[in-house]
Amino acid sequence: MKTSALAALLAALVAAPVLANDSTAELAAGGLVLTRTDAIEMRSEDLFISEDLVTVRYVFVNTSGAPVTTRVAFPMPDLGGEEFFYHDTAIPNREDPANILDFRTTVDGRPVTMAVEQKALVNGVDQSAWLKAHGIPLALHVEGVTAKLDALPGAARDEALALGIATPEEYDAGKGVERHLNPAWILRTTFHWEQTFAPGAQVVVEHRYRPAVGGSVGTMVGSPGYMADAEGAAERARYCIDSSFLSAVERAQKGRDYPPFTESRIAYVLKTGGNWAKPIGDFRLVVDKGAAANLVSFCASGVKKIAPTRFEVRKTNWRPEKDLWILILKPLPPAE
Repeated sequence: MKTSALAALLAALVAAPVLANDSTAELAAGGLVLTRTDAIEMRSEDLFISEDLVTVRYVFVNTSGAPVTTRVAFPMPDLGGEEFFYHDTAIPNREDPANILDFRTTVDGRPVTMAVEQKALVNGVDQSAWLKAHGIPLALHVEGVTAKLDALPGAARDEALALGIATPEEYDAGKGVERHLNPAWILRTTFHWEQTFAPGAQVVVEHRYRPAVGGSVGTMVGSPGYMADAEGAAERARYCIDSSFLSAVERAQKGRDYPPFTESRIAYVLKTGGNWAKPIGDFRLVVDKGAAANLVSFCASGVKKIAPTRFEVRKTNWRPEKDLWILILKPLPPAE
């Protein structure tokens, strides 16, 4: 039997930065996706997450008794929107118009050649054809896109504004008032390939990429305002920040008149594990905080420290219901 629909996933959850003026926003990426199936089981998932690298190893088995060919997808995080140009966004590879995370996949040890689908969405409407017709790259993160928008002739410029493809910006940088157009679309990129799962055979899929890590020069964690306002409460819930974590921050704060840490934030879409026939048989997560002096917090039960910088979570017959958000605080050196 064969299915050809490409599974859709909203994989861009751009977190609001804690310190807006000196913060970068992380982008959530996650696991492989295929159309919901009753034929293929995910027997195991071994997930490793650090600031520098994410690796995942899956073992799948087709239990239907017949070959199943389906399209498997890995969605890149969405990029864009008006906020893209007003907040720094963490992108590991800005030079590649599609593969912003340096994403690589192997199946049973062999590299996979993937197709790429890209769309430029404005309020859910695909405006890719309009952009291509006017010579505007869809990849709004690469250099030169704003210049191409500014070069549009009058009628096309008016149309871009009317369609919501671009937004106007005016400022004075010392040379008088300048008027420019900024991209306002959402770039949605999906890598995908067709995969055949033989009946009863294990298929090992592995992928690796560089995560888009958000960060802040300082941190508000533990400050009076952070403990009192709604934004602080939402962040404590997102990262499951508990009293022991806050106590460690408080101890580090003593004798200082500035935030004692910088922040790193990593997001990972876990809920794609719910697309398979059964719960994940054997799930293992390892989070590496990078240095023994760093503090780390994330939401999980049964967390076990297995090395000075590494923490492990194991689950059996588990179906993830929430995505994963990881907060790492790195100590700042004492002021001289």
